[in-house]
Amino acid sequence: MIMKPSVIKAEHLAKDYRMGEVTVHALRDASFEISAGEFVVILGPSGSGKSTLLNILGGMDSPSGGRFFLEDAEVTAFNERKLTEYRRHSVGFVFQFYNLMSNLTARENVELATEVAAEPLDVEETLKRVGLLERADHFPAQLSGGEQQRVSIARAVAKNPKILLCDEPTGALDFKTGISILELLQKLNKEWKMTIFVITHNAEIAAMGDRLIRMRSGEVVENTRNEKPADPPRASSLRGA
Repeated sequence: MIMKPSVIKAEHLAKDYRMGEVTVHALRDASFEISAGEFVVILGPSGSGKSTLLNILGGMDSPSGGRFFLEDAEVTAFNERKLTEYRRHSVGFVFQFYNLMSNLTARENVELATEVAAEPLDVEETLKRVGLLERADHFPAQLSGGEQQRVSIARAVAKNPKILLCDEPTGALDFKTGISILELLQKLNKEWKMTIFVITHNAEIAAMGDRLIRMRSGEVVENTRNEKPADPPRASSLRGA
């Protein structure tokens, strides 16, 4: 088996928060490597540290200790200017709530993201890939929840980022719509070889990733490679996933 180069390497990442006289250890000694093109599921209950980890990988928060690298660059050594460039050019974000500009059409929401990207993808092609080309001139209020999340994904993907970070992307959606979003993320991963992280507390989603990182009480308690990722779950609700 030919090993792909690492796109993310984390070394002993930690994050502590001070609350009065109490120190909260939100992340403890997290170490792992992610190969280019992997679909990574970060699984854990609320308070397990998964969102803290995602925020650090996205350059939105700084660790209290440890390092992580994007390819050969140590992101944890970046100053504020370099972190801004990292978020702008290297990372795409998809959140539980869509955060679209309500006064812009689907196409314009995606175009807005490409204006700050170094090597953006074609907007029309990206909308086509997420199945929204025919709805491109509609405003968010004219779109369903699933369609709005597809716009959010298209906006993140059109930047042509090195990694796509998805924080509970099906959490605000019904079961059927959540399935369609997971299928779309798998499609983007397979067809565009995009490195994708999905954080969730729904164990039903775990098997669909190339890699499962399971977290508990701020620690990585499992880091396993799945050679044959499963299809998205067909039973049990994804609400809150």
